[in-house]
Amino acid sequence: MTAPLPPAILLLGPTASGKTAMALSLAERFPLGLVSVDSAQVYRDMDIGTAKPDAATLARHPHRLIDLISPQEAYSAARFRHDALSAMADIAAAGRVPLLVGGTMLYFRALLQGLSPLPPADPAVRAALDAEAAARGWPALHAELAAADPVTAARLAPGTASASSAPWRCCASRVGRFRPGTGARAARHPPGVFSPWASCPATGPRCTPASRNASTPCCWRAWRMKCPACGSATP
Repeated sequence: MTAPLPPAILLLGPTASGKTAMALSLAERFPLGLVSVDSAQVYRDMDIGTAKPDAATLARHPHRLIDLISPQEAYSAARFRHDALSAMADIAAAGRVPLLVGGTMLYFRALLQGLSPLPPADPAVRAALDAEAAARGWPALHAELAAADPVTAARLAPGTASASSAPWRCCASRVGRFRPGTGARAARHPPGVFSPWASCPATGPRCTPASRNASTPCCWRAWRMKCPACGSATP
């Protein structure tokens, strides 16, 4: 369950709808602390095309979460939520009310509803998936994803890397915690046992729907990784 957020004002809407002007007007009249909710404005030196407040405006009314990182760095909804909660706590501790203003709806959603506790990105898993897809094609991996988790697969186009890669990365990173029929969001639930892959060289064939349960170890073959049940490496 997502912890209660501190009292705050959320000002959201499409580009050029007057959000910044309204936020600045409110900040002139009330004890507010401004927090940007914009996936482009977090980047330094990206001042053109992002509707970022100019230097004079930021000097008069500082915004949190603007010019945080370089364009070479990655930023995510999860990191935004962490940064926004920290900024909101600092503003509230100073006796002011957080005013979150912006147009990145995914960030507002992440802040208000929280995110599933997915595993962090693993470059090795990504590289292994890319190699597997290069050899067999993303539709083949999507077909296996459909067998493993039809709920997630039904939401995704079968022929694209962006559609099939993320669920498989989650599955590969959390073997034993990815349960079919509930989508990648199954990571919210207690550990189950699951493997979509072929048999482990040491302990036999993979689980079937009939045999899969919380006490039966599953084996898998996953791009030179080890079986999570016995530790044996695949050939």
